[in-house]
Amino acid sequence: MEKKIAFITGATSGIGKASAIALANLGYNIIATGRRKDRLEHLKNELLAGTELHILCFDVRDKKAVKSAIASLPEQWQKIDVLINNAGNAHGMDPIQSGSLEDWDAMMDINVKGLLYVSKEIMSGMVNRQTGTIVNIGSIAGKEVYPNGNVYCASKYAVDAITKGMRIDLNPFGIRVIGVHPGLVETEFSLVRFKGDAARSNTVYQGLQPLTAEDIADTIAFAVSRPPHVVLADIVILPTAQASATVLKKTI
Repeated sequence: MEKKIAFITGATSGIGKASAIALANLGYNIIATGRRKDRLEHLKNELLAGTELHILCFDVRDKKAVKSAIASLPEQWQKIDVLINNAGNAHGMDPIQSGSLEDWDAMMDINVKGLLYVSKEIMSGMVNRQTGTIVNIGSIAGKEVYPNGNVYCASKYAVDAITKGMRIDLNPFGIRVIGVHPGLVETEFSLVRFKGDAARSNTVYQGLQPLTAEDIADTIAFAVSRPPHVVLADIVILPTAQASATVLKKTI
């Protein structure tokens, strides 16, 4: 394949799906990964005509599955130019003294260890070729801790630290590492965090205009399409109504 290849985790919805569409529009072929195979297969219908799509269905928490899935890539799909580590989640919003161990495990396993597992399998090829771009999706929660954010914030602080460490360690190989840290983005994020409670999820975005997944994807597309000597290393994206993790201008 002559086109460049982008590998995107969590491509079944939200920022991951929007990023797949945005990079396809830039001329990339897409490796889309996630746990919901039906959604990955449907993605083909939303990509620019002529885009080739390869899907891998696995859970980033399962390091054996990650290794096996990436090892299964046909030769023509192995030269990955862009990795977007998007898969992540938030579970619960309890004070730390009453937090759920299961929620903590889910956030640390997906947001931190999953990112590392996928990166480990793909970085080696980039190092050998001495080229590539890695985009790690963090959060404003990785820049500021807010009430009841505790372990989720910790996981995103870890993403920020890993991103900085990657940038230093991969610098000798010409690999660009980009951290993207969104504020309020209206996706399935809050619905997952509040465990399917749609009414509670909707209150997060009421009274203001949040970012969309497409807003974040546009920024990612811009960042990865800069000339090779340019890296937008650390990007915080907020809706205009948001000044910090906790300061919001709401009309209701």
